[in-house]
Amino acid sequence: MPTDLPKSFLEQLREMTVVVADTGDIHAIEQVKPIDATTNPSLITAAAQMPQYQEIVDETLLEARANLGKDAPASLVASLAFDRLAVSFGIRILQIIPGRVSTEVDARLSYDTAATLDKAHYLISEYETHGISRDRILIKIAATWEGIKAAEELEKEGIHCNLTLLFGIHQAIACAEAGVKLISPFVGRILDWYKKDTGRDSYPATEDPGVLSVAKIYNYYKKFGYKTEIMGASFRGMGEIVELAGCDLLTISPALLEELQQTKGELVRKLDPEVAAQSDIAKIAMDKETFQTMHASDRMASDKLDEGIKGFSKALVALEELLTARLTKLEEIKPTTV
Repeated sequence: MPTDLPKSFLEQLREMTVVVADTGDIHAIEQVKPIDATTNPSLITAAAQMPQYQEIVDETLLEARANLGKDAPASLVASLAFDRLAVSFGIRILQIIPGRVSTEVDARLSYDTAATLDKAHYLISEYETHGISRDRILIKIAATWEGIKAAEELEKEGIHCNLTLLFGIHQAIACAEAGVKLISPFVGRILDWYKKDTGRDSYPATEDPGVLSVAKIYNYYKKFGYKTEIMGASFRGMGEIVELAGCDLLTISPALLEELQQTKGELVRKLDPEVAAQSDIAKIAMDKETFQTMHASDRMASDKLDEGIKGFSKALVALEELLTARLTKLEEIKPTTV
């Protein structure tokens, strides 16, 4: 029997890119065995409704109730429980993976630097209370100017950040200048915007606007020696992933990870730091005024950042409502004695 069986695309991708699981489903993470993992309110909401995680949800809710007392409104208890639930899932994920987990700051704080800092400090303190060192956590913040400034301060404190909802080169440059640990440009959401704006049904992966955006950021970073890591996110199909082979990290859903595992053949590296270093790119000096001017002139980035913040905020409200209803049900079964 031949011993040199063809490698899967996933095996080859892992030789050039750090593969991250984009899910809150702990069982799915156990199956795909990524290095890192990332979650967001929508993923936590989905996981929180799975029967296998009900015990985690219930424990978190009752602990929040005990902390706030029996007279605290259920909605306030649910709000506290959300942050703790995100940390609870994060802790369990870290028991499976060797790397880092990203935990998101409340998207409703995206334009408030001070509030973002407060929430980030709280999340880190919760992890550290459970014996998790901060080097295994990435605080996930929307890439507004205010969010980037909060991340800049957190990085100085040794608290590493993952800047999300990133759609434009101006956001990427501001993050790099701020010394941010990692950025998550949203490939699929960029494609969605262009399809809607142009009326096109599809783009070849080689012309995909989201793919081209990440490649542009990658080449800029490698050309000028920035240390900020690039993690492509939000994929609509395997073709986008194939075109970004070689990117620092890619965060991929379990379904697409399975598709990559089932695909055999040669996976060609598309992004290479040595090639990027030789590219002809002009450096852009970035400050608040330049950021705001570039952001205002980039309709796609403006639309998608605003839409993303509203979407994550809506998901948070939905999760808080879910947790409030669950707490009410729990207290009907077992009235609190706090």
